[in-house]
Amino acid sequence: MRELPLPKVFQFLEPGPVVLLTTARKGRANVMAMSWHTLVDFEPPLVACVVSSADYSFDALRATKECVIAVPAVELAEKVVQVGNSSGRDIDKFEAFNLTPLPAERVKPPLIAECFANFECVVVDTRLVHKYCLFVLEVLKAWTDPKQKNPKTIHHRGYGTFAVDGEIMRLKSKMR
Repeated sequence: MRELPLPKVFQFLEPGPVVLLTTARKGRANVMAMSWHTLVDFEPPLVACVVSSADYSFDALRATKECVIAVPAVELAEKVVQVGNSSGRDIDKFEAFNLTPLPAERVKPPLIAECFANFECVVVDTRLVHKYCLFVLEVLKAWTDPKQKNPKTIHHRGYGTFAVDGEIMRLKSKMR
């Protein structure tokens, strides 16, 4: 074993795929890339996520308490990185990166047509926002695109490095 610098721990513990998070405030939709999230309950589905207070989306999420989590497939990787490397303060990311906003049913922020899954969410817990920028979201409505068969997701490994979903294997499970 070799010692690992503590700031690099996240590279080994990223909980899930890079997603796109949409918000809408004052008639303007925005999208950001996010990799720090995890499921914390199943029914209803609760997702904990970190949105930095430096992100343009932070104020919109805190004020409106609603968002959409959109899950892109690997084919969108370059656009996802472009979204993550730019700010909604400066540009309309939907227009700049040719992403198609679709109306959501339960929240104002849009779904993203190019993503294979979209989850309409509301903020249900903000107790850790001030300390850790951690929001707990409840998924109210979930959508999938049946045309996207067996999509592969990307996982952020840090410093511009990503992993792509690998081979799928099935093992016995008591989970239903």
